[in-house]
Amino acid sequence: MYPETIYLDNAATSFPKPPEVIHAMLEDYKRFGVSPGRGSYDLAVRAEELVNGIRRQVTDFFSGYDPNRVIFSYNATDALNTLILGLAEPGIHVISSRLEHNSVLRPLHHLREHGIISLDLVPFDSQGFIDPDDVKKAINPKTSLVIINHASNVMGTIQPVQEIGRICHEQSVAFAIDVSQSAGIIPVDMKSWHVDAIAFTGHKSLLGPTGIGGLALRDGLDIPASRFGGTGVDSYSLFQTSDYPYRLEAGTINVLGIIGLSAGLAHISQVGIENIYRHEMDLLNKLRDRLSALKRLRLYCCDSLINHLPLLTLNIEGMNPADLGAILDGDFNISVRTGLHCAPLVHEDLGTTPHGSVRFSLGLFNTEEHIVAVEKAFKTILE
Repeated sequence: MYPETIYLDNAATSFPKPPEVIHAMLEDYKRFGVSPGRGSYDLAVRAEELVNGIRRQVTDFFSGYDPNRVIFSYNATDALNTLILGLAEPGIHVISSRLEHNSVLRPLHHLREHGIISLDLVPFDSQGFIDPDDVKKAINPKTSLVIINHASNVMGTIQPVQEIGRICHEQSVAFAIDVSQSAGIIPVDMKSWHVDAIAFTGHKSLLGPTGIGGLALRDGLDIPASRFGGTGVDSYSLFQTSDYPYRLEAGTINVLGIIGLSAGLAHISQVGIENIYRHEMDLLNKLRDRLSALKRLRLYCCDSLINHLPLLTLNIEGMNPADLGAILDGDFNISVRTGLHCAPLVHEDLGTTPHGSVRFSLGLFNTEEHIVAVEKAFKTILE
């Protein structure tokens, strides 16, 4: 029997899931676990109605536009590839940042290396924030897309996307954000932020299972299909349908994952997103204050926790972060994330390459006792 684990890697995947989410997945999948839109019999129609209702739920959650513009995918990486590769016309200029996860950096660098796009990456400051003026200065007549990580998965800093969105709107440039870290912790408002596309994943703070994510798109932002196959509509045609959402959903969608995503959204609404943020940030403040009092610890970009997610990154001077993570896991049953966190440019700018850092990311089910346990573990390690 494994000892109880103190799980502090919620930025990778929230765990455990609320019991209500697991229950809803099992019960609804037992009733509607068929291919939606793939038949005219009643059960297939009801499954399609269920999925369409969840599209409306996602639209409302993100203050979006049209439920038919909610596209389900495997995860945020899959959604971002669909978005970026679909919009990548030869000769366009794209602006992103050095904060990005590899799910944005890798498709952009692939396109640049093949001569399809030109690319500028704006920097972040010493506290982990992008200056909107840097984005504005980088825009040129060929700029077609600005894509920014709403919140850093390394430092937890929440970027000024509303101001960046206003700039893009004024310049008639499409603006997309990756809300993988922020969705479910802070409200996301596509309309008031002038966001044309968001990419989300269900398995982090949206409290759903792995294997589900998606895009929410503004009306008028058309993304050509980059994958082709069955959709259940226009089957007589040898070309992918142009109708949303099916043009970007080739093949049978993940009904079980979509049900779990819906249950996660419902649980967030029931608890209250403000209450979730307040609980997790209260724990982060306690963790930051307790660990910052210890010698030999280097904490990154957390002098102020304003515009911050419940995430803390640090190193012990003279210790490889992988070793620290192994000790926390093996000796204290504390699960954290170590390394470069799939965001190599962030660590390059922080000066933490090649080994990276140790990341603590708090979740709905963490408690103050967990914070005390982390402090005790560090005191023991430092001694």
